[in-house]
Amino acid sequence: MKRTERENRERVSFADVFIVCFIAALCLTCILPFVHVTAKSLSSSRAVLSKEVFFLPIEWNLDSYTRVLNSPLMTRQMGFTALITVGQTVLSLVVTALCAYPLSRRYLPGRFWLTMFVMITMYFSAGVIPSYLLYKDLGLLNTPWVLVLPGVFSAYNMLILRTYFMNTIPDSLEESAVIDGAGQFRIFIQIWAPLSLPVFATLALWVAVARWNGYADAMYYTTARNLQPIQYLLYNMILSATPSESLAGESQVGVPLSAPEALQSATIMFATVPILVVYPFLQKYFVKGVMLGSVKG
Repeated sequence: MKRTERENRERVSFADVFIVCFIAALCLTCILPFVHVTAKSLSSSRAVLSKEVFFLPIEWNLDSYTRVLNSPLMTRQMGFTALITVGQTVLSLVVTALCAYPLSRRYLPGRFWLTMFVMITMYFSAGVIPSYLLYKDLGLLNTPWVLVLPGVFSAYNMLILRTYFMNTIPDSLEESAVIDGAGQFRIFIQIWAPLSLPVFATLALWVAVARWNGYADAMYYTTARNLQPIQYLLYNMILSATPSESLAGESQVGVPLSAPEALQSATIMFATVPILVVYPFLQKYFVKGVMLGSVKG
């Protein structure tokens, strides 16, 4: 009887095989395009123009990367994008934590209605035109703040952090700190914040990726070229008929050294690698932060 039960547990069902194959196919849809773009960015112009490049570089060279790195426009806007990404991430964590912490306190009067008021913003938004008029009245148009402030607060992130505070950190820690004479601000800084590093790292990664990849707000609310994030430059380059000219005008004049597709691929890698470099440092907190905020225990 015991042997039969063990055999049933070890038996691989058709559903298991299907799930594994389905997940593997999803992974390939993410990995293969990235490998293809990387191969094109490292291949010669002749190989790219003749459509010989698939998943391995052909006639390896770094001409496209050289042109991207020698472009003052690309390097300048890369630094600008990194600056607004860091600024929005830090402000978002501060604002979200200051909202989630009091709403997680069960003795706060009107806590339920305040939470519901915040949740409404998840389902209803004003839209682009009312937002544009609001930012215009506030004097935010064509300023870096229009790319930072609107994305500082997220009701979804606040609910995750609030759930984490309520279900993971015991109330006895707060009670002990109050007995010792600690105030709410000190309790949050010295107890809640250090114990919440996993969920903070998770939210920071979400906010940073969203800001780094965002370009629609720059398209709607800015016209100055020095306020365009790197992804908006990449968007314009991909739509352009001759993307190589956008870099040639900034660095040098003459015959393009790289094929447009190779230059586009190098620019994509140039804009993608920095956010990929950050992920391994937050990975150890990422899974833990996602799970702890969703399970009561």
